[in-house]
Amino acid sequence: MSIVRGGGVGKDFYSESEERQALRKAVGELGKKYGYAWFDKQARSGGDTSELWHEAGKLGYLGVNLPEQYGGGGGGMGDLSIVLEELGAAGCPLLMMVVSSSIVGTVITRFGTEEQKQTWLPGLADGSTTMAFAITEPDAGSNSHNITTTARRTEDGWSLSGRKVFISGLDVAQAVLIVGRTEDARTGKLKPALFVVPIDTPGIEFQQIEMDLISPDKQFTLFLDDVRLPREALVGSEDAALMQLFAGLNPERIMASAFAVGIARHALGKAIAYVKERQVWKTPIGAHQAIAHPLAQIKIELELARLMMQKAAALYDAGDDLGAGEAANMAKYAAGEVAVRSTDQAVQSLGGNGMTKEYGVAALSTAARAARIAPVSREMILNFVAQHSLGLPRSY
Repeated sequence: MSIVRGGGVGKDFYSESEERQALRKAVGELGKKYGYAWFDKQARSGGDTSELWHEAGKLGYLGVNLPEQYGGGGGGMGDLSIVLEELGAAGCPLLMMVVSSSIVGTVITRFGTEEQKQTWLPGLADGSTTMAFAITEPDAGSNSHNITTTARRTEDGWSLSGRKVFISGLDVAQAVLIVGRTEDARTGKLKPALFVVPIDTPGIEFQQIEMDLISPDKQFTLFLDDVRLPREALVGSEDAALMQLFAGLNPERIMASAFAVGIARHALGKAIAYVKERQVWKTPIGAHQAIAHPLAQIKIELELARLMMQKAAALYDAGDDLGAGEAANMAKYAAGEVAVRSTDQAVQSLGGNGMTKEYGVAALSTAARAARIAPVSREMILNFVAQHSLGLPRSY
């Protein structure tokens, strides 16, 4: 399918362009083809979402935000967020879109060499290549300044050593974008640097982390022991790596918002369908305000979260990194909150049925809860807003 490059708005600010409406419809149809039952089966059987991933890639959805000259659709984060949101609303969100298409695709597009773009972007665009992203460390958490994974210069390139945790999708990835630190020759201090590392490079090992979460997307600890890399593994400039890193984290927050909004829509849809039909007395239970009002509130909160997500995507696609940073954090916060509220209210609306596997609602609660934690916690977002939006003193 050819992806049409187009703006995010149609006749006015509040309506999407015809191209984006068509994209929503097409992706929604793909999502319905797979759906929650398939997604849940893959999760519970230890499978993955590669089948859906490859089909979405062939249809052009995974690379809708990447440049046309490298096989992408020529669109932006607004388009890519639609893809993930609609798949999530259908019950089969692709978590690796937050990483592979969004963070890694953006960083390589904006800062990679021509050789790096030609090597990696076509595969990211058509789904034949999946790339992971490794930044989190056991003793660093939200403080990226405490990263200890170190890149040391060698005669012919780099040697990378360290450890990363909670790295998604290493079992399906062909390469990983790793955040390490290099020594500044002038000051002797360590500074961030980004490296593309094929997953089969000698010195790389990873172990799955057992999660109390029903999901086909697995988490890993990544070990790097004197991993030898060529010079061209470095992405962008050593001196600008921090700027490059944050250029990738804004898309991550936008896509995490899309992931959460999709889950919220899916849970709300299940609740609505149930309360319209479930009858205990003379009318469907959805007629009672105790059921109807909480669902109506979630609908309002959902639309507000989506609006902020669309604002963040529009600012990012317009090149306003600073404005996008504020909006992306707010969108991530709002989307995570409504995802938790929506899944919880869906369980409550279904009563005992909400706890059964048949209705597929309770399992969504844990996934939604993760949206308040990753890829950045709600508390760190509130710190950001307090400091940067309100001008309050820094608290950490």
